[in-house]
Amino acid sequence: MNRVAFKMQLHKGFEEEYKKRHDALWPDLEQLLKQTGISEYAIFLDETTNSLFGVLKAEDPKALDDLPKHAVMQKWWAYMKDIMESNPDNSPVSIPLKEVFFLP
Repeated sequence: MNRVAFKMQLHKGFEEEYKKRHDALWPDLEQLLKQTGISEYAIFLDETTNSLFGVLKAEDPKALDDLPKHAVMQKWWAYMKDIMESNPDNSPVSIPLKEVFFLP
């Protein structure tokens, strides 16, 4: 299992809305993520900068590249684009993070 980490940026004032939307994660999106081999997916918020830090386990990190091909992923991105920094295709601006330490 591989760990994948990334950061994103939430717009100021949308902290509660971001949590609310994720608390009500769509079942078909959850199913897609699990089918893709994603587990132990967590997102943390740095309240001083509104930076989001995501970390997940992926059976095959390359399988994550196929997520944009799915309609439910496209729909989720469109749903989230108003509250976070997004690319022209509505995907969140996501910066991969390099692991520099791990204590098992």
